[in-house]
Amino acid sequence: MKTILITGCSSGIGYAAAHGLRARGWRVFAACRQAQDCARLQAEGFDSPRIDYADEDSIATGLAEVLEATGGTLDALFNNGAHACPGAVEDLPTDALRAIFEANFFGWHTLTRAVVPVMRAQGHGRIVQCSSILGCITLPLRGAYNATKHALEGLSSTMRIEMRGTGVHVCLIEPGPITSRFRINAVEHFERWIDWKSSARSAQYETELRARLYAQDSGPDSFELPPETVVKKLIHAIESPRPRPRYFVTVPTHFMGAMRRILPTRAMDWLLTRV
Repeated sequence: MKTILITGCSSGIGYAAAHGLRARGWRVFAACRQAQDCARLQAEGFDSPRIDYADEDSIATGLAEVLEATGGTLDALFNNGAHACPGAVEDLPTDALRAIFEANFFGWHTLTRAVVPVMRAQGHGRIVQCSSILGCITLPLRGAYNATKHALEGLSSTMRIEMRGTGVHVCLIEPGPITSRFRINAVEHFERWIDWKSSARSAQYETELRARLYAQDSGPDSFELPPETVVKKLIHAIESPRPRPRYFVTVPTHFMGAMRRILPTRAMDWLLTRV
């Protein structure tokens, strides 16, 4: 039975991936940040170690739990858990950037580095990074999240080249709008870090960002797809003998990827202010 460690499994993409891969015969270690979510996944029959990217001790103990259960092997890692901190760059405290990079980037790197020696020793492995359309382009009021995903893209692409010939493949999945709790989870970070009432952009926050963040029945985003769409790409990345370096998911990602290659920078900036 092949084994995979998936992070961020409490809901959304991670939860769908855990169920989808178990149905295909994988032994899934469905990690969550909070102990109560781990307990819920365990009640559903999963191995569910607690891994919080912002807590290095949990990364070490969670991975140790996985390797003890597998006898020291792991076929695939799907780095998935992340959050957003909406707000204009000028209103973003440096500590907020440090916090989001710890959860969205540094923790991923810590876990990945710990997994690489295991995969090197066994001669094979798949490391799949759940990036975003915002790792390809940038949108206003999402600077912190844009930055973490662009950093992830750069590091992962470097690693993909460096790992050639080792049997370890590194892939990026770049979803656009996917049904999840992502926007709801972003509210606490916005409220913690952004003093929007004192901002020169307070009117913009009130009419645009807050109206969207706190909307209870705004419905799905344009072109939004269910998380199972991402799982289909994940399956190819971990099961195909020739996985792709990148997997685009949703129409906006394909469209923006094409526009980034075609349009000059000023034209692309104009387009992104109207999305």
